Amino acid sequence: MTHQQLKTSVIIIGAGPAGAGTSFFLTKYGIPHIVIEKDTFPRDKVCGDGCSGKTALVIKRANPEWLDEILADEQSFLPSWGITFSAPNGKPLHVPFAPNRTPEMKAPGFTSARMVFDNFLFGKMASPQCTVYQNASVTSIDTNINGVVVEMVHNNTQYMVSAPIIIGADGDKSMVRKKFLPENTAPKTSAVGLRAYYEGITGMHEEQFIELHFLKEMLPGYFWIFPLPNGMANVGVGILSERIRTKKINLREQMLGIIKNNPIIAPRFANAKLVGKLDGWGLPLAMSRQPLSGINFMLTGDAACLIDPFSGEGIGNALYSGMLAAAAIKEAAEKNDYSAAFLKQSYDDVVYKRLGGEFKISSTLQRLCNYPWLFNFVVNKAYKSPSLRNTISCMFADMDMRDQLRKPSFYLKILFNK
Repeated sequence: MTHQQLKTSVIIIGAGPAGAGTSFFLTKYGIPHIVIEKDTFPRDKVCGDGCSGKTALVIKRANPEWLDEILADEQSFLPSWGITFSAPNGKPLHVPFAPNRTPEMKAPGFTSARMVFDNFLFGKMASPQCTVYQNASVTSIDTNINGVVVEMVHNNTQYMVSAPIIIGADGDKSMVRKKFLPENTAPKTSAVGLRAYYEGITGMHEEQFIELHFLKEMLPGYFWIFPLPNGMANVGVGILSERIRTKKINLREQMLGIIKNNPIIAPRFANAKLVGKLDGWGLPLAMSRQPLSGINFMLTGDAACLIDPFSGEGIGNALYSGMLAAAAIKEAAEKNDYSAAFLKQSYDDVVYKRLGGEFKISSTLQRLCNYPWLFNFVVNKAYKSPSLRNTISCMFADMDMRDQLRKPSFYLKILFNK
């Protein structure tokens, strides 16, 4: 085995959305970086496959042409115009993302299998500033007076890569997090998801709304159906790990039982066919503020526990955190300051300023799922009231409006809504 030493400005572990997002903006800032990825693209990632407006926002900021490319390719990416919430009593509430939509508007979100979407992002990382090592095995991560040193093996060559800072974009089982935050147990998955692909499901919304079904047997989790291109759909369940332990839930049996027996769901799967198998994964939810950085390191995406506690969104938050990480690295490089205090100020505080309110609201909404009667009440009132439906639609674009969901006065108002 041969040996080589490499020096760069930034080491990124992981080439998924969090790593790609970091790379895109480091390239824009002209900062050299090395990306180390354990797999070879294209590769699958177990996920719900939903990409929100946040995903579109980051991609557009990286390169507007990339978003145009995505929305023009409906064989790989399916535009989505809204979300359907199904209350525990079975009543659906269809919430358009753009209630005042005009003909020239582009879809605010889309769905795409992660095998396809992540490979799209990976292909856009190529630049003079970015060097990628796929199918590479990290054997150690250490620190010294100059920063971080990563040892890896790639194509029968052992590399020693050094840089002032390392970015952990390596998912919920992050090696970077384990190295730098060994006492922090937050990433031990606070929720668990199970995903499958089906073809032939009936009853989809004509504008490809994603669906969240808050079934009684799943609370405080939910059952989802996300339409995909070519008549496919991502189907799955997500529920808190604590709930699984205390209720001794077999998540696979529960998901298949819903598909077979639930009076609302089962008829839609009468002629549907499972494609592939059921896969599970951990969901490190943003239930409370966690450390995202320290001396010479930062965490992004799932490694930073940034999955939305209510919707389960992870892709948009991963890309967004990567964008913010790159901006913080630019500042750190200009000041030659990779201290814990500086990175906390330039990264952690910015992430929670931008996303913290959203996480608090989502945590509250998740807790509300423990009260099915309240969920039914809101959906029943919205079902009868166009003005309330419009208010809820606007909440998906306006975080200040969505914050109303945390206040008891909101429910008193809708009690008398006509």
